This record gives sequence, C-alpha cells and structure tokens, in this order.
Amino acid sequence: MTFAQHLTEDRRLVILRLLEQAPDYCGNAYLLHSALPDFGHSVGLDRLQTDLAWLDEQGLAKLTTVAGVSIAQLTPRGADVAHGRATVPGVKRPLPGA
Repeated sequence: MTFAQHLTEDRRLVILRLLEQAPDYCGNAYLLHSALPDFGHSVGLDRLQTDLAWLDEQGLAKLTTVAGVSIAQLTPRGADVAHGRATVPGVKRPLPGA
C-alpha cells in the first residue's frame, strides 16, 4: 500500500468520526473542510467532495446537496466503521480505545 492510500484511508476515517461528533450526525462540506487540517489532512474541497461521494457509495454516509452545498449524514454502518465494529476496505480501522 502506498503512503497516498494510507492518507486516503485515514482521512475517510476522520470524516466519519467528525460526523459522529456533529449534531444530528451531519456536517456540510465547508465545516468538514475546515476541521480536517486539525487532524493532519489539509486537502482541497474537490478531494473532500470525492471522499464524501465515496462514503455515500459505500453506505457509510448519506450525501445530499442543499443550495449547492454538500451535506453528509453518518449512517449506522458508518458509525460502526468509525468505532471499528465493522471494516470497509478503503477506510482505516481505528486502533482499540482510540
């Protein structure tokens, strides 16, 4: 696995965990974009949109657009992956107790 793949998997896990902490398990792309650098992931909005679309395709988050703004809502399956109770190739598995 390449370093870029490790970064992608970790970033997707961070997005799921951010959504888990958000009210109603929802966050818009701009909010998530501003929070990701705090976790070592400084990416452009295009990259974030691609990750959100991928998470939606995997059933880990539900992606909707309101007034041109992408909004992601964590699914129960996404919460299981965020906690390590389920695994999905392409998302880093969290360490125990993390």
